[in-house]
Amino acid sequence: MSELQKSFAKSKLGKLPPDPPQIFDSPTAGASSSSMHPLDEASYDDDSSSASSTGTIVPSPSRQLFARPGRGSSSALTSLNWTDFFTQELFLPEENNNINIVHHVYLTPPTDSGPLFVMHHGAGSSGLSFAVCTEEIRKIIPKAGILSLDARDHGSTTTTKADGHGEVELDLSLETLSRDLMFVIRETQSKMGWDHLPDIVLVGHSLGGAVITDVAKKGELGPKLLAYAVLDVVEGSAMDALQSMEKYLSTRPSRFPSLTSGIEWHTRSRTIRNRVSARASVPSLLYEEENPADPSRRWVWRTNLGNTKPFWENWFVGLSRKFLEARGGKLLLLAGTDRLDKELMIGQMQGKYQLQVLPEAGHFIQEDQPAKTAQILVDFYKRNDRSALVLPPKVADMQASSAMKKGVGAPDGKVLGDNERIGWTKRP
Repeated sequence: MSELQKSFAKSKLGKLPPDPPQIFDSPTAGASSSSMHPLDEASYDDDSSSASSTGTIVPSPSRQLFARPGRGSSSALTSLNWTDFFTQELFLPEENNNINIVHHVYLTPPTDSGPLFVMHHGAGSSGLSFAVCTEEIRKIIPKAGILSLDARDHGSTTTTKADGHGEVELDLSLETLSRDLMFVIRETQSKMGWDHLPDIVLVGHSLGGAVITDVAKKGELGPKLLAYAVLDVVEGSAMDALQSMEKYLSTRPSRFPSLTSGIEWHTRSRTIRNRVSARASVPSLLYEEENPADPSRRWVWRTNLGNTKPFWENWFVGLSRKFLEARGGKLLLLAGTDRLDKELMIGQMQGKYQLQVLPEAGHFIQEDQPAKTAQILVDFYKRNDRSALVLPPKVADMQASSAMKKGVGAPDGKVLGDNERIGWTKRP
């Protein structure tokens, strides 16, 4: 380079602004660990990698590198509204055995013959535990519909005595929850004015997995049920876990000073490992008492999991057998292969169902890894989508086509055998 060119280059470079700070040095540059600034795990907002593992990351000075658009770190622990993820909510009243129950569901209707993913959450959770995951599903299949319910005594679903006197006895038996799910599906169809149900994929997490498996086994949805997916629950490990459930419940906070502190506890304890999902789902798990015993901690759990103990065994006994025997495509999505019991191990080796494992997720797979869970569910749906199947022609149709090409056929469309063709000539 000539002296004139060097002089010109220096004059131009001198006018440039200083380089923005780098949070990660390129591994190829031989950076030491002390020069790196790892993210605090509680600030992790998404489940997908936001940057190459081999490139230097240079953030824009005006925004956080890992912040979701419109959900910046300045409001990192504020709650997100259900309208960020669904187009409408429905309140579906039902009177049964002198009990008034108002089922609450979140809905985004399918379009253009798209499938309907029906989501059932686990014990103590709510329909919003699928909020971020369903957003990811619709990014892949915009025409897909989502129906995510709040089970009775969870979220915004309420139960009261029809005569207005006394409290409703808690009933979270598997039979009751399965009946509730069928009512919600049919009543949503009626409310939305659908002539027929869309093709359905049932998805259930934990307790919800037991419920959707029970519904699939009973076959009440008929051919409209394409497939069902169970998230992180199997009979063997679930029954084992019940032994330590009471101990776990005794260690978690019973009250929170604010909604924000409730969200923070879920992320710091890694109960939910994705902050965005925690901001969407946790507010539906808590409510503010009007006259709290402890005014400094007004927020309490909507669902008292301790009171559900009488139903724990009922939820999971026989789950593996029903899962393998029910008709339809089957997916088991786990956070670890150690959760498989003997019956499911045998079934998996026999190819009776699809098994996927996300070891980087905790128990709340759909919340910890929403994008990956969504992609797995979409791929699972596509493998079971009958409308996409191209079936081979029937043998009779092939014979008729061959006969027509040869100019041989019967007036009524019957394909003639060799003996029948004798004495019968082609029509002019």
